[in-house]
Amino acid sequence: MKKLLAAMLMFGGLTVVPDYALAQPADSKAQIEQVIESFRMAIINKDEEAFLKLFLKEDITWAGVTTDASIERLYANRPKPEMKRPSKTFNSSPRRFISSLVKAKVNVAETISNVRIDSDGEVGQVWFDYTFVYGGYKENWGKESWQMVRTADGWKIAAVVWSQELNPTPPPATETP
Repeated sequence: MKKLLAAMLMFGGLTVVPDYALAQPADSKAQIEQVIESFRMAIINKDEEAFLKLFLKEDITWAGVTTDASIERLYANRPKPEMKRPSKTFNSSPRRFISSLVKAKVNVAETISNVRIDSDGEVGQVWFDYTFVYGGYKENWGKESWQMVRTADGWKIAAVVWSQELNPTPPPATETP
């Protein structure tokens, strides 16, 4: 009897939750999906201003980690045997990233797939597979994770971390005039 009463009270409590409270995560998901698409398009269009507006601030965590297999290939192909082993992790910033793409004389793109979003309407976690393509060459790929916060100006990216597997096949040789 106690279990039945507890279940009835729990169900009854859920039925008085306002509709807007239940709808918030769905709205958040759509809004976060729009940030993802804006991120992708800002890279393709090399739009530094649009890209930087997606972030909470300029000095967010922006950190990558290179796979062990990629580190081994880099180390094996070092031009001088005495060179130290490449670092497994690295830091940068959204500004340095997009500025380097704006300067690139080739097309760049980041494909995004298998997106997973978890949000309570105020904070969110985005997790996806990515492939970075530079001048038609699949340069690296891996998993990417964003921490997001909902501000008065909408959803902003507060941290970006990713893994990267470097393409073991060298890019095609470019012809020089």
